[in-house]
Amino acid sequence: MLAWLSEYLGTVIAALLLLAVIAAVTVSLVRAKKAGRSTCGANCAHCAMAGSCHNAAKNAKGPKVSPQGDGRSS
Repeated sequence: MLAWLSEYLGTVIAALLLLAVIAAVTVSLVRAKKAGRSTCGANCAHCAMAGSCHNAAKNAKGPKVSPQGDGRSS
């Protein structure tokens, strides 16, 4: 076991460092999500999901109905 560990010590250390970085990024993203912060940068002009994430609050209320009640959106 000791011979194997000494042979692959560099690989083990690199893997542990990579795992620590991935864990730190994951924890940071989860904390930001729980705090309500966005990680997108709010530059919707260059986003594939443009218009769908920041308009979620507006779309949650549903479409506006015209005062005549004929179902047309205003």
